[in-house]
Amino acid sequence: MSLPPSPEDMPHAFARAWASRDGAEIGALFSEDAEFVNVVGLWWHARDAIANAHGYALGSFFAETELRPGATRVKRLSNDHAIVQCRFRLTGQRTPDGRTAAERRTILTFVVERRTNGWIAVAAQNTDVAEGAETLARDRDGALTPTDYRGT
Repeated sequence: MSLPPSPEDMPHAFARAWASRDGAEIGALFSEDAEFVNVVGLWWHARDAIANAHGYALGSFFAETELRPGATRVKRLSNDHAIVQCRFRLTGQRTPDGRTAAERRTILTFVVERRTNGWIAVAAQNTDVAEGAETLARDRDGALTPTDYRGT
């Protein structure tokens, strides 16, 4: 797999790697010492950990998913570094009881670096979008719930 030729291409490269269902394809988009924080705060250190975690998920609860990139913004930090943020839609996720989960929306942030053969991610963080909420609040049972204070 080749690296994306520009920072703007990273979200589509990630979606293509996701569609391959091969964690190594996703890992190939990241530097050896990359960092990745997923939507629930799992923090993977290094390409192999990122590849293994995605390989597991793509072989199980994400096995039938479609990941579609949407609006993308790129902030160039220098000629060789950029921040890439992209809205994604995820469909087809399986729940623990085997049903199909509702669509999810996320914003995936990549920190990318230019290499001789393209752009590689050195860090990424995925954030779930909770429509109509401002933050999360932990209830008395310990569950995190999307919460909106604007109407109070």
